[in-house]
Amino acid sequence: MTGRCLALRLVPLLLIPVLSACNPFSEARPMMDEYVERVARVLETEPELSSPEPAEQIPRRRDRVLTMPELDIGMLDFLSLYGCELQYVVGEKNSVMGRVMQPLNRLRYEVRFIEAARDCLPEVEEERLEEALLKAIESKRESLPVAVWNATWGVEEVETLFTLAKGYYPVAPEGDPVSDLALDAHQLSAAMARLLGGNLDVSLDFAGNVHQRWQAEYRAGQLINSARVLSARLDDATGLLQERLEGRPLCLNGKPNNQSDIVQNMFFNIYIGEIQPYMGEIRRARSALIEPLAKLAEMQEEVMPGSFRTWYRHHLSLSAPESLWLELDQAMANHTRAWQDLLGQCGLRPGA
Repeated sequence: MTGRCLALRLVPLLLIPVLSACNPFSEARPMMDEYVERVARVLETEPELSSPEPAEQIPRRRDRVLTMPELDIGMLDFLSLYGCELQYVVGEKNSVMGRVMQPLNRLRYEVRFIEAARDCLPEVEEERLEEALLKAIESKRESLPVAVWNATWGVEEVETLFTLAKGYYPVAPEGDPVSDLALDAHQLSAAMARLLGGNLDVSLDFAGNVHQRWQAEYRAGQLINSARVLSARLDDATGLLQERLEGRPLCLNGKPNNQSDIVQNMFFNIYIGEIQPYMGEIRRARSALIEPLAKLAEMQEEVMPGSFRTWYRHHLSLSAPESLWLELDQAMANHTRAWQDLLGQCGLRPGA
């Protein structure tokens, strides 16, 4: 093959990434910017792009981790001398590795301690030991919510899941990017709810894999970024539509004209064809992933640190007044209504 022929064959391949990069509808931020510009163009006005509301990184781990109450060392030493399973559980905690347990292993230890102490009670004959066991069980049960919190929201891996440094949720994802994370979130939420409800017969074997996936994924942060840019750009476009509604009518006497045809084509080709599918994907992914994670946090509000509570109400909650998800729902509703009102001036109201 000659050099010229080889070069001609390579040209289409080289153009593919260039064309993809020039397509504003292939990524969230340029797509939404382009949408506002096109709305302005068909309405014969100037676009105004606002700055998306800033999001915050999840609070630092040192601000999320709760201090775990400890049993009196003397009591631990006393219990470690008794010849039942509790002896080995306490011995594990007193070991070098036990003193630096990761949050998930610490939760496992707390559950094992309560179960082993309960199992020991029927074998106890000494009143002093029975009192010590009952006191230890009560103390461990009271502090179990702290261990649950640290094993969920206190782990380092959750910071990757919520990082804001990985851009936006993909516009046309292959498959379902949040399917495994969603299953994890539901399973983890259900298991922790049972633990907090007093059912200690819950396997935590799956939880290590959940944390590993959190460390490898960043979809929750991408969803937050996308929610921010969607809200901002939908509000920008709604402002343009409202400005036209308050000014010169798009159509006189409700009769379509050349400009209304252009506006309607843009509505169907761009808003319905490009923007709405992405909004639907964000809402679906929100329902699949953000909602169970919000539930996982909400069930632990009693021990939730203050700094995390502020972050949770803005980034996870779907109902708090400052929720970015509530803001997005409102932006979508306002934008849809503005389109209906504008096209309704021409007898072209969508859904009519």
